[in-house]
Amino acid sequence: MFIVLKRKSIIVVCALALVFVVLLAALGASGAAGVFFGQASRKIPVYGVARAEDEPKVVALTFDAAWGADKTQGIIDILKEYDADATFFLVGFWMDKYAAETKAIADAGFEIGNHSANHLNMPRLAEDSIRKEISSVNETVKSLTGLTPTYFRAPYGDYSDRLMTVVEEFGMVGVQWSIDSLDWKGLSAKEIVDRVVPKAKSGDIILFHNNSDHILDALPLVLMGLKNKGFSFVGLSDMVATENFTVDSAGVQHKTAA
Repeated sequence: MFIVLKRKSIIVVCALALVFVVLLAALGASGAAGVFFGQASRKIPVYGVARAEDEPKVVALTFDAAWGADKTQGIIDILKEYDADATFFLVGFWMDKYAAETKAIADAGFEIGNHSANHLNMPRLAEDSIRKEISSVNETVKSLTGLTPTYFRAPYGDYSDRLMTVVEEFGMVGVQWSIDSLDWKGLSAKEIVDRVVPKAKSGDIILFHNNSDHILDALPLVLMGLKNKGFSFVGLSDMVATENFTVDSAGVQHKTAA
């Protein structure tokens, strides 16, 4: 009887061990292992920035531009009216079509980030193609504005270790977002405000799009709502470090000593 029970115990232990190994492999393959065990198992872009309680309350407004441009100047004007800085992530073919708007963004003092040349799913590309997607945008921004992008945002927010490694080779920082306004879905101004203002905390990166249906109606309300909560608005370069930092499994950047 003792031998039978012992064998059963061994079988149970082995089965549990096998389940653990399978779970670990699955989590690692999906990139979720870092979240599950509290450590990053893959390269993670910056979703937000850790801020101390005694630091000013700031958020970074970001606008992705890939299709359309007729609301871009209106966004610039509203940001200026509310003394708000922002970062615009531009796609290469958008700049080819809207060179004047690209220059207007830079002339207004706003940062320009790299959003790839053709808005493709970057992790599916070969490494050489990834480099071309990034380098061509940097070259276009440089030729139009004299500036070189520091931050890269992948189309669809889809990252991989290989993509992040190439981004780092360019001396750039991969940036995601911690609050998605979902303005591209055609949400009303109120719905956009409700998605952003109540959730905002210092160090958040907020995603908008330059030509979404109700961005010109929503943006003043968002800015007023956040200002009333004590926030100011900075470009990514005033919030997201480019060196001496770590990124935890939740995508939060923590600055480290030099």
